[in-house]
Amino acid sequence: MRPLSLIGLVLVLAPVAGEAQKTAPAAAPFPLEQMATCRDSWLEWKDDPVRTASHRDSFRAQFKERDGAPFHVPISSVTMMGLPVSEVYSNTMGMGVGFSVSVKAPFDKAKKAVEQSLGKPLANCETGDGMRTCGLEIGEKKTVMMLSDAAGKTGATLIGCFYYYEK
Repeated sequence: MRPLSLIGLVLVLAPVAGEAQKTAPAAAPFPLEQMATCRDSWLEWKDDPVRTASHRDSFRAQFKERDGAPFHVPISSVTMMGLPVSEVYSNTMGMGVGFSVSVKAPFDKAKKAVEQSLGKPLANCETGDGMRTCGLEIGEKKTVMMLSDAAGKTGATLIGCFYYYEK
């Protein structure tokens, strides 16, 4: 008979430990703000299977795919920087490769929240072609971008970290 490994021992003893041990601990929340502001990036952990699995599982616990849509939606109420989240683009947005979040907030309110989160003012702000944008290069292949309709009619602002952003 082989001796039990530590994991095997835990599995054998778990039922004895009581009801509290029967439920798995909740996964840590997905680092939404860190991803949208380039402080966490799949460029750094995409080749780490443990970290990738952890991020994938925590994302799936909070968001679900929208049939036929290029984004995910919150399963229940989710906020980022105190702003309600409506959609998450986990891969691309148009021509930009990155991670972005649509929040239900006017551009100026979202900009203030992003600048507070970053501890820096956004730069390169422009209005044109019906859009209002701001951006800040955080590092190589990392640019925090904001975008909203110039008239503010949608009441939504996209905040994201783009890795291969063409200027």
